[in-house]
Amino acid sequence: MTGDVVTNDRRPAIDGEQTHTGPFITSTVELEHVRQSIRAEIRAAVADANAEGVVVAMSGGLDSTLTTALAVEAVGSETVLGLGLPCHMTDGVHVSDARTIADGMGIDFEEFQLRPLLECFAETVGRDLEPSTDDERPNERNHELGNATARLRMLTAYYAANRQSRVVLGTANRSERLLGYFTKYGDGGADVHPLGDCYKTEVRALAKHVGLPRRIITKEPTAGFWATQTDAGELGARYDVIDPLLYRFVEEGRPLEEAVVGLRIDRETAAEIVSRYAETEHKRTVPPTPGIAGRDRTATQLD
Repeated sequence: MTGDVVTNDRRPAIDGEQTHTGPFITSTVELEHVRQSIRAEIRAAVADANAEGVVVAMSGGLDSTLTTALAVEAVGSETVLGLGLPCHMTDGVHVSDARTIADGMGIDFEEFQLRPLLECFAETVGRDLEPSTDDERPNERNHELGNATARLRMLTAYYAANRQSRVVLGTANRSERLLGYFTKYGDGGADVHPLGDCYKTEVRALAKHVGLPRRIITKEPTAGFWATQTDAGELGARYDVIDPLLYRFVEEGRPLEEAVVGLRIDRETAAEIVSRYAETEHKRTVPPTPGIAGRDRTATQLD
C-alpha cells in the first residue's frame, strides 16, 4: 500500500455498496471502508515483521496525527511510540501540539532535539561541499538542509524502531507522493505509508470522520523543512486546487489541456504541477538495476 500504483479502480466495493460517488472519497461508507483498510494494513505490517509495535514521527500536523490515531485503533495505544523531532526554533509549538496529542491518545512519546546534529553535520560535511561558484539559487541551501533534516528524522525513527522491535509508519499522503513532495530516504523512508492512497482532500475528510480536533484538521500544511515553509508556497497552490488536477491527470488519464478545464488553476501552474509529477517518478520506485542475464527487474519494484 504505497500510493504509487496508478489505477482507476483503487477503491474496492463494500458488501455490494456503490462506493465511488465522485472524484474523492467523501461518503461515510467510503470513509469507514478506508479507515478499516488502513487499520488492517498497519496490523499486517506489524505481524509480517513479527514486530512489537509501531513508531510515528509526529509533527503536530494533520497527516502524522491521523496516522497515529489509526495506528492506535489498529494495534492499541500501548504499542505505539510517537517521536517529536524538532530542528528549528519554531518547531517548539508543533512539538508541544504533538505531545498534547500523544498524551490524549495515551501513547508513549519521546522528544529529541535534532538542531545540534544538523549544525554538526553542516559544519563537518557541508562546509567542504559548498558550491564553487556564486550562482547558488535562492533557498537552495534551505532545501539541502531541509533534506538533511528529513533524513535525520528518518534515522532517528529507524533507530527507535530497531531498538524496540517496531515498524516505522510513514505519514505521506497520495498528493505528496505523486508530486514527489517528500525527501528521498527521508520522510519517504518507511515500512508502510498508511495514508499513501489518500489525496490530501481525502485525508481531511477521513480526519473529520475519525473525529480529530478541528484545530488539527485546519492547520496550514507544512513539511517543516525550514521555519517559514508551507506546502502551498512550495507547490504553487493549495491542495484543494491541486488534487482535482492530479485526479484528472493521473487517475483518469486526461491530457493536461482537458484536465484543467473548469478548475481553479491557471495553465502555467497546472503545467508545473504535472511536470513535477513526471520529474519525481524516481522517488516512487526503487533504484533500478541493469537486468543482467535477463533477471526480472520488476521483482524489485514497489507494489
